[in-house]
Amino acid sequence: MLKDYLLKNRVEVGCDEAGRGCLAGPVVAAAVILPPKCKIKLLNDSKQVKEKDRFTLRIEIQEKAIAWAYACVEAAEIDTVNILQASILAMHKSLDQIEKKFDHILVDGNKFNAYKHFAHTCVIKGDAHFKSIAAASILAKTYRDDIMLNLHKDFPQYNWHRNKGYPTLEHRRAIRDFGICAWHRKTFNSGLDQLQFEF
Repeated sequence: MLKDYLLKNRVEVGCDEAGRGCLAGPVVAAAVILPPKCKIKLLNDSKQVKEKDRFTLRIEIQEKAIAWAYACVEAAEIDTVNILQASILAMHKSLDQIEKKFDHILVDGNKFNAYKHFAHTCVIKGDAHFKSIAAASILAKTYRDDIMLNLHKDFPQYNWHRNKGYPTLEHRRAIRDFGICAWHRKTFNSGLDQLQFEF
């Protein structure tokens, strides 16, 4: 069962990201403050929720949250600063947009850079433990999926409507056949050298 908070009598904001392991597209992060004892049916780690349910959950999260925001770091910047720092930067950018007061940040994972003067706690698999992080994971995932669906319209050869930029065999074969585009992360290993063993 997901927990309402880590620290009692604090206003906690949960943060998570989506797209860290992709070959293309931005990394997207979200930040969410939920009211105490907030009940959202089906809320869970985004990876454990069906796609159609994630978009239904997004609406409910946004309606019930005290505050929420999401932010992106694009592929070119990911190549410049590396994916870990880009993920943290996206989380910071999402926190910049939270206008309600908070005093503690819950972060999914084990790495984070201090944000202003606020205390933070990193929680491995936090999206499976805390409601605010799970809610952030849903928002980050769905907004990133929206971005990749829109990009697919201009670059249908990569089938981003299905693989969302992740390094599937389909995506890597398309890179082999068509090359990369401006939305690909040039510092990432596409695994093309392994394709000969996967046909």
